[in-house]
Amino acid sequence: MRKTRKGVAILGGGIGGMSAAHELAQRGFEVTVFEAGSVPGGKARSIFIPGTGTEGRRDLPGEHGFRFFPSFYKHLPDTMKRIPYGRRTVYDNLVPTTRTMIARENGVDLEVPTRFPTTIDDIRDLLRLRSTDFTLSMDEYRFIAQRLWVVLTSCKERRREEYDNIPWWQFVEADQRSPEFQYVMGEIGVRFLLAMNARKASTKTIGDIGIQLYFDHLKPGVHVDRLLNGPTHDVWLGPWLAHLRQMGVDYRFNSKVEHIRCQNDRIVEVTICDGSGERYTFAEEYFVSALPVERMIPLVTDEMKESEPRLSHLDQLQTDWMLGLQFFLDVDITLTNGHVLITDCPWAVTAVSQKQFWPEVDLSRFGNGKVDGILSVDVSNWESPGKRCSKTARDCTKEELIAEVWEELKAHLNDTGEVHLEDHNVIHAELADSCRRCGDKWINQEPLLVNTAGTWKLRPPAVTNIHNLFLASDYVQSNTDIASMEAANEAARVAVNGILDASGSNASKCKVWELEEPIVFEPFKMMDRELFKRGYPHPFYNSGLKRPENFKNRRPLDWF
Repeated sequence: MRKTRKGVAILGGGIGGMSAAHELAQRGFEVTVFEAGSVPGGKARSIFIPGTGTEGRRDLPGEHGFRFFPSFYKHLPDTMKRIPYGRRTVYDNLVPTTRTMIARENGVDLEVPTRFPTTIDDIRDLLRLRSTDFTLSMDEYRFIAQRLWVVLTSCKERRREEYDNIPWWQFVEADQRSPEFQYVMGEIGVRFLLAMNARKASTKTIGDIGIQLYFDHLKPGVHVDRLLNGPTHDVWLGPWLAHLRQMGVDYRFNSKVEHIRCQNDRIVEVTICDGSGERYTFAEEYFVSALPVERMIPLVTDEMKESEPRLSHLDQLQTDWMLGLQFFLDVDITLTNGHVLITDCPWAVTAVSQKQFWPEVDLSRFGNGKVDGILSVDVSNWESPGKRCSKTARDCTKEELIAEVWEELKAHLNDTGEVHLEDHNVIHAELADSCRRCGDKWINQEPLLVNTAGTWKLRPPAVTNIHNLFLASDYVQSNTDIASMEAANEAARVAVNGILDASGSNASKCKVWELEEPIVFEPFKMMDRELFKRGYPHPFYNSGLKRPENFKNRRPLDWF
């Protein structure tokens, strides 16, 4: 009698794929991962810049994009705690920040604590927010508080079925507010931190994540922002790959998925193209697609759409750009103990001075041996003209793009009289390798999914109607509900639980967390849930739902 093989093929070796492989291998499944690239981790990977290492030194350590592990993440830290790193785990390589700098050109630079205030400096920095020209009117502060109350007291059903259809810009009535309000609530709160366009972004997504970040600032002992203490590959992804292989995972690089064949509501096989250009088919009992949405769309066949209609809407999901750019310097520039928002830059630039978080990394072992500091930057708005070159980031050459970002950094950080950045300090600057020039335009091969209004219902769940296909990517419906490493890890856990059910396995299920919100608001959500079921609007927000005829004359409890 042939032994039944508990085998799973995972398509894509990013965070979702590696997370699914980890959970499956721990539960006794035979796992094969197909990764199109030559390094693990997908968008989270390190990018060692080819040819920059001399005399036996390693190539310079670049990154694809934003390094940010907020405190509300639950799934990813849980996995990191199970990845060995010497006598510790890779979770121990997370370092908390203490500040976020809001840098203004020819203005006062502010530092905001990224934790509950515990020192006189923390309190002083918070008070300074009210004493600068970057503040809002008291009426606008009251309005923000009112909108926060609306989100906090709205039930999940209303958020998913009503607020998801409302753009954030409309929800906060930005067109009726001051330019300062529009900038704070649109650009800084949405574009800089989330790489999303506030005029299009889902109010559900912005509201859900905003609540997490806001209330985590109010929890003593919680650090809202954490970074890794070394290059991502060295202190996380490399050890993770080694651990997966030790558990028996067959992780194959340079293996691009070219076709998925579906028959009778099941995936029969996939076609793989390896690094030499050879093609072969691979069949397995279960399949997990951990591919990003832009890679998955061309692989979805008519047969797959017929079996799982929710895969028909993937091409309606939207992506935007957030890409990393590193400046390798011959001097260490410590700006603040955390991220820096270059707020007056049209390209929504954020930065972090890296070395302060890498105390055990000897940068002289990279590049030409003269690197002493790294300024890691993200560019999140590729559509607005720059201040100095008057071009959008998409229209610039690589040299023009790097020069524009560098000039913006100098304008924002050198304007206090103390010079931080000098041209001669730059040894090398490099943009993430997923962004390539094609003619006179850039092509981003790894864009970022953005949750625009009305797209929750277009996103499939991790467990599909195709009996042996499961999804482990950040575009699926999830509690995290924002394109992130956390969402990919959560989706992977739900996918693995689906495989456990389908295979009849008695292994323990993966833990899945919901976003936590203060319990004090639960009674209000219960009331709102009943209102929503009856088709009534939230009592403090008019979104167009029907109202009782004598709505204005009725007390909230009378609505029941």
